[in-house]
Amino acid sequence: MPAVQPPCKVLVSGANGYIAIWVVRTLLEKGYSVRGTIRSEEKAAHLRELFSSYGDKHEVVVIEDIAKEGAFDEAVKGVDAIEHTASPFHMNADDPDELINPAVNGTVGILKSALKYGQSVKRIVVTSSGAAILRDTTTPCTFSELDWNEQCLEIVREKGRDAPNMMKYRASKTLAEKAAWEFWNKNKANVGWDLAVVNPPFVFGPAIQAIATPSTLGTSATLFYNHVALPNSNGATNEFLASVGTAYIDVRDLAEAHVLSLEKEAAGGERIIVSAGLWKWQDFIDVANTISPPPKLATGGLPKGNPGAGTGHPSTVHLLHYDTTKAARILGLKYRTMAETTRDTLADYEAKGW
Repeated sequence: MPAVQPPCKVLVSGANGYIAIWVVRTLLEKGYSVRGTIRSEEKAAHLRELFSSYGDKHEVVVIEDIAKEGAFDEAVKGVDAIEHTASPFHMNADDPDELINPAVNGTVGILKSALKYGQSVKRIVVTSSGAAILRDTTTPCTFSELDWNEQCLEIVREKGRDAPNMMKYRASKTLAEKAAWEFWNKNKANVGWDLAVVNPPFVFGPAIQAIATPSTLGTSATLFYNHVALPNSNGATNEFLASVGTAYIDVRDLAEAHVLSLEKEAAGGERIIVSAGLWKWQDFIDVANTISPPPKLATGGLPKGNPGAGTGHPSTVHLLHYDTTKAARILGLKYRTMAETTRDTLADYEAKGW
């Protein structure tokens, strides 16, 4: 199936989100037209101002409830591709369905709309997650696109509301991605588009969405701020900082991966893990303390933790590893270094007066 190229028009769902707004920016910079969906008109002002220089190549439409039947019917008309990024990510759901229903219904809903009204659509890219691939393990394990996180589904089925919040989130991503592939496999003979799925781990990097305070950052970005920018790492112990961490990607590289997944013909029909590498919180802290001149943060200074106790220490173990050979082969994605991500994120905090 032919790849999508500028000046095609791309629909981006949840366009004011941390990841999605970088996807919008990257698409516009590459010459695409973008139609972004948001949940309320008040959220449109920041997007319109941020991308005002692109004129009518950027438009915003309001979809109040992405899980509502037919929510995307109008939005998919006249676009050449879709980037579906909208899905809840937080750790305070009581009922697992608070996360699962909007994730699944929003994903299947946009595919249903594309089936009915997306006559010009050539490719749909869905943001899934490493959460749909990995499982908790007590020994080092390498995961690939062949793996599915059945563990979280079993735990949520068994424990329901009492399941750990991370398991509820992982279940939402796993079920949403499974539903996407099931829908496409059932209907692929009747549509002119194919499906690609991007599976990132933790996402860090500068934020360009509308945020007034650190408390309004997304889940992964808030963790970065708390542990890397607060002098006491939000009360985390040195042992915690040296031992906690998995894999990450810079939000700008993830946006690039989304665009490449539209453009590369071979991405069609594939789920693709994108990961820059492994980390412990101590690694980011150590890198932050090498920045010269030091960032001027309102927090009063950077944490220290136990320098050198992170990934390079002989006692450090990473249980989670991702096989990223598919991303290298199909997308040719180049990743920013940990130093670049850390420097630019702290510079962003400084510019915001944090």
